[in-house]
Amino acid sequence: MLTVDTRYAVDPETAKGFDTAGLRRNFQVAGLFLPGEIRLTYAHYDRLILGGAVPNGQELTLDHVKECGTDSILERREMAVLNIGAPGTVAVGGESHALDKGEVLYIGRGAGPVTFAGDGRFYILSAPAHSTFPTRRITIDEANRVDLGAAKTANERTIYQFVHPEVMESCQLVMGYTMFHGGSVWNTMPCHVHDRRMEAYLYFDVDPAQRVFHFMGKPEETRHLVIQNEEAVISPPWSIHCGAGTGRYSFCWAMAGDNVDFRDMDMVGMEELR
Repeated sequence: MLTVDTRYAVDPETAKGFDTAGLRRNFQVAGLFLPGEIRLTYAHYDRLILGGAVPNGQELTLDHVKECGTDSILERREMAVLNIGAPGTVAVGGESHALDKGEVLYIGRGAGPVTFAGDGRFYILSAPAHSTFPTRRITIDEANRVDLGAAKTANERTIYQFVHPEVMESCQLVMGYTMFHGGSVWNTMPCHVHDRRMEAYLYFDVDPAQRVFHFMGKPEETRHLVIQNEEAVISPPWSIHCGAGTGRYSFCWAMAGDNVDFRDMDMVGMEELR
């Protein structure tokens, strides 16, 4: 079963007038991981698609998506798949790739239908592509590791960069995930914006009793969303994107836009936040 939800772009002046329900309706994405289903959200920010596939013991095939306007979703797109659950497989282009938890499969443009199987919980990301690069499984050991923050500022964390220029080539999709050390809860602080690219966060490995407070909006007029496990946030190019949890968590970040330069960001000073 395939379900596709469409989210249209919102300018910052309009977003300022949203109440909590309006913010959640436009920027928060829930219900991505349902047993036996593929659920996608098509965002009009840089045409990024994010979604989830939970085979639950059967095979699920992703191919034609009406919103893409092509016969197959990968006809003019690239894709990255992150397994956040038990071991599973992703088959594409006549080959089956086993993915353990935390591993990523990059799939190049034109690869054809994608089939998910096993006990995995697969997070799907896709962006328009102008070139074709080889399909590749990337393990945690092959990812680029960056250690940041400190325990005294509650933001000691490790960033794993998977679809990234220092690991492999892609068209415009950049993705990886961040894991926190014990006692640290703040992500991406000090925060930043990057008007050249949109971003999406998926929060996972959040205890059911805990929540993450995701901050968004213009730096001088911030808003927040209360996020639970396996919920995502669509972050417009004009918005900050950072958060703090009531307990330990991880989050997958993904970007699409004008470049693939992870360091291309406009930092926001703490004194600028309102």
